[in-house]
Amino acid sequence: MAPVIKLNSGYDMPQVGFGLWKVDNAVASDVVYNAIKAGYRLFDGACDYGNEVECGQGVARAISEGLVKREDLFIVSKLWNTFHDGDRVEPIVKKQLADWGIDYFDLYLIHFPVALEWVDPAVRYPPGWHYDGKDEIRPSKATIQETWTAMESLVAKGLSKSIGVSNFQAQLIYDLLRHAKIPPATLQIEHHPYLVQQELLNLAKHEGIAVTAYSSFGPASFLEFNMGHAVKLTPLIEDETIKSIAAKYNRDPSQVLLRWATQRGLAIIPKSTRPAIMASNLDSINFDLSEEDIATISGFNRNIRFNQPANYFPTEYLWIFG
Repeated sequence: MAPVIKLNSGYDMPQVGFGLWKVDNAVASDVVYNAIKAGYRLFDGACDYGNEVECGQGVARAISEGLVKREDLFIVSKLWNTFHDGDRVEPIVKKQLADWGIDYFDLYLIHFPVALEWVDPAVRYPPGWHYDGKDEIRPSKATIQETWTAMESLVAKGLSKSIGVSNFQAQLIYDLLRHAKIPPATLQIEHHPYLVQQELLNLAKHEGIAVTAYSSFGPASFLEFNMGHAVKLTPLIEDETIKSIAAKYNRDPSQVLLRWATQRGLAIIPKSTRPAIMASNLDSINFDLSEEDIATISGFNRNIRFNQPANYFPTEYLWIFG
């Protein structure tokens, strides 16, 4: 039986899922369908990925063919920055559910702790970061408390079974917990050997919040954005130490990186369009690293974060993001 993580909401979340960021619309339906055939049950999507309609088509095909039932799947989506105002949350969730062709999400996350001015989906969807679709940043006055209260109403109305946050750091989590009636079930963060964030992981464990790691292979996800620090770093799957550890276990370097995360209690959401890699990622749970090897990999930590606003915006806008 595939390993699961028990959430504080009472539900079981598969520990190994499938990430949908940068899955091209032209192939998304087939990718999701093939991933279900390969054995994946958790799919991590978002408004901002712009492919929820196609991903939902892949789910519908698998269900229609009897491969799975809806209740066998754990579907995750996220609230984009432009919908943080309290009265905007439920309408956009209903749109996203309609895009997926489902009645509820298993988990719905605040994508970033960044509130931007509303953009009508009829004007542009997904809205992206810029109000005008080009270069203008317009912050909203919505607080995390306002947004989280609206998120909690999703649970009461059956629109999402669990709710959580993504890209939050310690101070924001503690701020949220002060007023939350429903605590976050999960925290999704960038996490790889170059960015271990052990103190944040300790906080989440202490508060009973499950952690999901994205970008498990480090700079590999960000090379296309031509970020200087991503380009200069050795890709983790090509690092000689990682390759040496992989050889010892007769495993792929990618499997070692994924197992380093899951063995330390995190969930993972790697993706691939290739069936062989899909199977390899799913199989990464089926061996154990020694404590010494886990410590060696953790020793790669350089506190280097790739997914942050400083990488995408002119410096005059960075005050918005703290």
